[in-house]
Amino acid sequence: MSCEVAIRTVGLSKRFGDLWAVRDLDLEVDVGSVYGFLGPNGSGKTTTMRMLTSLTKPTSGSAEIMGVDIGDRDKVVSKIGYLPEQPPLFDELTGLEQLGYISKLYGLSSDVAGERIERYLKRLDIFEDAGRKVGNYSKGMRQKVGVIQAVLHEPEVVFLDEPTSGLDPRSARVVKDLIDELSSDSTVFLSTHILSVVDELSDTVGVLNKGRLVTEGRPDDLKRRVESGEAQSLEEVFLSVTADHREEVGGV
Repeated sequence: MSCEVAIRTVGLSKRFGDLWAVRDLDLEVDVGSVYGFLGPNGSGKTTTMRMLTSLTKPTSGSAEIMGVDIGDRDKVVSKIGYLPEQPPLFDELTGLEQLGYISKLYGLSSDVAGERIERYLKRLDIFEDAGRKVGNYSKGMRQKVGVIQAVLHEPEVVFLDEPTSGLDPRSARVVKDLIDELSSDSTVFLSTHILSVVDELSDTVGVLNKGRLVTEGRPDDLKRRVESGEAQSLEEVFLSVTADHREEVGGV
C-alpha cells in the first residue's frame, strides 16, 4: 500500500431535512490500523459509514478511501468490504450459494473463491450449516455470513457496523479474533456502541455523539482517566464525554 492514510474526511456532513445526522467530521485513519467508532444508537455512526462506502452522498465536505474520492464509487467499491448492521442476504439461497454469488460479483476465480469460502466458513464455525438455506439461519449465523461477505475479496479497507450484534459470547469471541487478524493486512473501521469491543480491538477510538466527533484517542488514554481516579470505569468515561457534549449543544 502506498498511502499512509486509509480514510480521510474533511468537514464531512450529512443532513436529512432540518436534521444534521453527521456534521463537520474530520478523521484520519492510518493504514493497517483498527479505528473504533464508538457512540450511542442514533449518533450518526451508520450514516457516516454509508457515506464512506459511497452508499449515501454527503451534504457537504469530502472523504477519501486509500486516496480515492468517495464520489468515485466504482474505485471505492473495489477497495472496500462492508458489513452493514443487517447484512444483505438472499433467504432462498444456501450459505454456500450466497457466498459463491458474492465471490462472482468480486470477480474471484472458482478456485480462489472455493478455498476462501471454505476457510472462512470453518473459521467462523458455520461450515456444517453451509448447505442450509439462509432463511433458516439464526441472527448470529446470518451475521457470520455477512462478515465473510465483507472480507471474502480481501479488501484494503473493511467497514464493520456492529459486527458482534446477535452473537453469543463464544461466536463474538471468534469474530473479534478474526477482526484482530484482519488488521495485519487491512485497515478496519469498526463501528459499535459496545465499549468493550473497541477497547479490546482498536488502535484509536473516536466517540461520536449527536453527529459530531466529541473526542478521539488511544484506548490507553481513556484507561488512564480511570487509573488516575477521574472515572470509575471506561463506561463512565464514555458517558461523561457524551454528557458533556449534550450540555454543549443544549441537551438532547
